Amino acid sequence: MIEIKFKVNQVDYKLEVDDSSRLLDILREELGLTGTKEGCGIGECGACTVILNGDAVNSCLILAAQVDGAEIETVENLEKNETLSRLQQAFVENGAIQCGFCTPGMLMSAKALLTKNPHPTSAEIKDALEGNLCRCTGYVPIINSVLAVAK
Repeated sequence: MIEIKFKVNQVDYKLEVDDSSRLLDILREELGLTGTKEGCGIGECGACTVILNGDAVNSCLILAAQVDGAEIETVENLEKNETLSRLQQAFVENGAIQCGFCTPGMLMSAKALLTKNPHPTSAEIKDALEGNLCRCTGYVPIINSVLAVAK
């Protein structure tokens, strides 16, 4: 067991967890933040993407010790006062949500990109989302959603 201190969605946490725990497990099981999904468990699908210290990462690949002192943002932080963020609203308006399983990871990858680059090109969006798999949308509505927010 190890003790870790970190911040998730602007809230400070201090937990004692098994040193083999993944960030994904901590978020879902310890903190009840179930918006982050487990797809493949090996960092290939992007369903578990969160923002860790400003970068989009696969939370299934991050061990507990790696989050000590970190700042993490999950999909639950996008909505404020029961109002969708501009990015979430763009996903809805552009039909970028179908089954919805990939959506939290897509949103977090897109948010990380837009935070660093508020006006990305289509190519930059594709590059930022390349680690996120979607079986339903064909990606065009997702890219269009990010472009809509970037305007």
